[in-house]
Amino acid sequence: MLEAGNNGELPAIPAKRYFAIGEVSSICDVKPHVLRYWEQEFPQLKPVKRRGNRRYYRHHDVLLIRQIRELLYAEGYTIGGARHKLEGGEAREDQSQSRQVARQLRAELEDLLGVLTK
Repeated sequence: MLEAGNNGELPAIPAKRYFAIGEVSSICDVKPHVLRYWEQEFPQLKPVKRRGNRRYYRHHDVLLIRQIRELLYAEGYTIGGARHKLEGGEAREDQSQSRQVARQLRAELEDLLGVLTK
């Protein structure tokens, strides 16, 4: 598990449709066994399961994992508190998720600019 002080910038989410658990583990800086545990604790987190019960996470799953990680590790919520916050249909979108989407969009635009200027 991560310490509270280990919350640096996470890498950008690649433009893919599905991610294996190992990829999500690297992208979100969370160990695979923690991801499997969070699936049990957070009903919103439902990766697609295919052959041999292999998990495939979608883009919105990765964003949710990053949001859960932010709540637990950066903001100090308990599992129950984070679950309650995610279930409580708040009118405004969560700021951490908005920041993640903005960072992702900026990284993709910078990549596109680099390709166009070559």
